[in-house]
Amino acid sequence: MGMVRWLITRGALAVSTMLGVATVVFVLLRVVGDPLAGLVPPGSAPEDVAALRQTYGLDRPLPEQYVGFVVAAARGEFGESWRQGRPALAATLERLPATLALVGAATLLAVGGGLVFGLAAGANAGGWLDGGTRLLTLGGQAVPAFWLGTMLILLFAVRLRWLPASGFDGPASVVLPAVTLAAFPLATVARLVRASTRQSLAADYVRTARGKGFAESAVLRRHVLRNALLPTLAFAGFQAGFLLGGAAVVEAVFAYPGLGLLALNAVADRDLPVVQAFVAVVATLLVGINLLVDLAAHWLDPRLRSDAGFEGTA
Repeated sequence: MGMVRWLITRGALAVSTMLGVATVVFVLLRVVGDPLAGLVPPGSAPEDVAALRQTYGLDRPLPEQYVGFVVAAARGEFGESWRQGRPALAATLERLPATLALVGAATLLAVGGGLVFGLAAGANAGGWLDGGTRLLTLGGQAVPAFWLGTMLILLFAVRLRWLPASGFDGPASVVLPAVTLAAFPLATVARLVRASTRQSLAADYVRTARGKGFAESAVLRRHVLRNALLPTLAFAGFQAGFLLGGAAVVEAVFAYPGLGLLALNAVADRDLPVVQAFVAVVATLLVGINLLVDLAAHWLDPRLRSDAGFEGTA
């Protein structure tokens, strides 16, 4: 029953989060100016503007528009794209696989690389490997994504011709964007794991394991790595928003046909249905990712299971 209560609580929190996101988006898109500003040609007759406003339901009072928007969004209906002339949700979901491939590859690279570099640096504190890792992480956090992406294109696509510079045509097209997107979170994960590793290596249970004759590799794998995963998981959930948001910049640099590029174009065109569908899809992804991260954290740490009231149910 503890697990059921926890899931119900998280589900209610997810619904309230989605409602809050929908409210913020609805308000912001109308505060910044007339939604029809990008659609109406200069010099249009007032009656044409009024007819267009009525067509898109923008002539109704704002509270009525808001209620209609929330009810329709709950059904997955965001209207037709003002530019593409087809359902906005379909146009958004069409780009989803490309973005999931990019974000998934970047996440694996960031978490996997961060764990390897962080464990190696923490286990060799003060050595050359530690110094090199700290220098690498500093560079990963300091270099802007748009500059790194441009340099990677010039080197690997233009000069060496090893990888495509733009588009999405197979796994090779994901390599450069994924490396660019993963640079910052990889550096941060490495620093978190390094600090956690150094702290764990000084703990009593690690000294006990060494006293029992365990090899250093076994100590790192069985004891240190498990504790290092907890802050990494927490950071991964936090960085899910960064990766999805940062994907917009990376997709623009590489002309990568994902959700981020679609959202940038929709904002430039003031295509409100597509913007609203994009935000709803991204918010749903973030809520789902954070729920999975919480479940993984409870599985790894018995203390969290006990606090949540479902000890023994995992």
